[in-house]
Amino acid sequence: MSWIQQIQSLYDIARPMVDIAILAFLLYKAYELLLKTQALSMIKGAGFLALVYGVAVLLRLTTLVWILNVLAPGLLVAVAIVFQPELRKIILRLGQSELFRPNSKPNLGHLESVVTAAEILSQERRGVLVVFPRKINLKNIIDTGTRLNAEISSSLIVAIFQFDGPLHDGAMVIQNERIVAAGCFLPLSEQQDIKKSFGTRHRASLGMSEQSDAVVLVVSEETGAISVAFDGKLYYDLSPVEATRKLSNLLEHGKRSLDAGYANTLDTGVNAAETALFKK
Repeated sequence: MSWIQQIQSLYDIARPMVDIAILAFLLYKAYELLLKTQALSMIKGAGFLALVYGVAVLLRLTTLVWILNVLAPGLLVAVAIVFQPELRKIILRLGQSELFRPNSKPNLGHLESVVTAAEILSQERRGVLVVFPRKINLKNIIDTGTRLNAEISSSLIVAIFQFDGPLHDGAMVIQNERIVAAGCFLPLSEQQDIKKSFGTRHRASLGMSEQSDAVVLVVSEETGAISVAFDGKLYYDLSPVEATRKLSNLLEHGKRSLDAGYANTLDTGVNAAETALFKK
């Protein structure tokens, strides 16, 4: 029984570290979730009210404490109403996240095929909308379209979007190195400051990036501009090389993966309106 006691003693030593590590991981994921959904402003507002309440109690400001106690239930209801979109996004992300999902990003060759097709279609002023899921499951989006389960090729993508067929108006979903579906319907953006010249495709790309962690490639039917949407931001009017690099970086590591050299290159190709119109 000595070896069991040794294991027990080792576990007793390691238990606080395991406890702290798990707690730190949960706090980090919670902060990441709040940051992506803009719910951080809600937390800041609640913290400010808590600070005011604490100061009022400490200084024995009875009138202010009484007013805050009376208003507290109403404030909770008001917060739930005002931040309802953010609360819904948090619930959606919690329900759709797949913690141990295998890597499903397309390889560089497939990304180049997609961007090549986008370049061809942009020259012909044909709209394109391609969604690359990351960790959040988009089965509900895929189910709105037609399942294809086809190999990724420029010719197939061009054929789908080039003509006014039944699938060209919707979005294409690429996952696990396959064209999973086409003709899918995407949610429209809830942002109020979107440039009015942008059509439904740009609003849909932003909406998809707001409600999930997907990366969306979009080609404007009016201007032929190639853009990438991610995390509620639109990187507008990229060259094919910049679009490929942007997709590769975002699908590989997420938005923190841009190194300084690439960021400088990207800034020259991104419309200056991105900062003013699509900053969260």
